[in-house]
Amino acid sequence: MESKVMSIGVVCELTGLSERQIRYYEERKLIFPERTKGGNRRYSFEDVKAIQDIHQKMQEGFNTLELKEMKKSKTPRCTPVFR
Repeated sequence: MESKVMSIGVVCELTGLSERQIRYYEERKLIFPERTKGGNRRYSFEDVKAIQDIHQKMQEGFNTLELKEMKKSKTPRCTPVFR
């Protein structure tokens, strides 16, 4: 496991996403940054890759529940469920 040393600002620069989008993924329990004593989030390069994958899948039409299920089962799905 990699060290979690990057701030949310650095992750925003690397991914092109907003802080709000990244926090949303955390709220939905898709990513799990560490917190410093002061409460600041810290991310690893593995987290950045996961964030990029999550964003791509959401662009493809998957919802957060589907992404959680895929992560839990480790089984990739080819198509999202449309309602």
